Amino acid sequence: MAGVSRCLKYSMFIFNFLFWVCGCIILGVSIWIRVSKDAQEALNINDSTMFAGVDVLIAVGSIIMILGFLGCCGAIKESRCMLLLFFIGLLLILILQVTGGILGAVYKPQLEAGLNLTLTEVVQLLKGNTENAKQVQESWQKFQLQSQCCGLVNGAADWGNNINLVIGGRRVCECEQKDREENLCTYFQDRYVFKQSCKTVILDFLQKHMDIIMGIAFGMAVIEVLGLVFSMCLYCQIQRK
Repeated sequence: MAGVSRCLKYSMFIFNFLFWVCGCIILGVSIWIRVSKDAQEALNINDSTMFAGVDVLIAVGSIIMILGFLGCCGAIKESRCMLLLFFIGLLLILILQVTGGILGAVYKPQLEAGLNLTLTEVVQLLKGNTENAKQVQESWQKFQLQSQCCGLVNGAADWGNNINLVIGGRRVCECEQKDREENLCTYFQDRYVFKQSCKTVILDFLQKHMDIIMGIAFGMAVIEVLGLVFSMCLYCQIQRK
């Protein structure tokens, strides 16, 4: 009977141990952000959408931890059951990634329509006076000052009657002298405001970093395929042992 390759066995163990450590880090940081008020304030997380993103990271970290554990134990203990579970879990993740990419390409018009609807809802909150609207306005004001932009779609007009609100000791979208010197401002209702809409800033950021996002996605897919191949090779070697 053929034996199990020690090189393959320990390579599989090291790979999955690192995989497990990454899962622990993601899960730990995500839980810390979810429960720590200081972390939420530092990262400017204060609405349901951002909390949903943190919850997704908690789920991702948990799944990575479980798969890493199965891969480690399956390799070191030469357990076919654990290796098979690892293979199935990794295969399902790869299938979900591919399916998500295909659906994203096929339903791109619907996704764009959904994005426009979300933007419209945010614009209404910028004009609103409810407690939820005030929280969004505070967060958006911080983003505007950091990104040197105003409004979301139509610039300062998106704020409606709230354009003269003072948030964080500064009026909404207000330009300083140095911003005017850099030609970042326009004149609106008797004062200078940032002329670029924040939607433009967000889209520019996504376009500039799209290659990085695609590279990460491709790299993850390659790693997942290698994990599938190595786990099945080790599974077959254990079966023939």
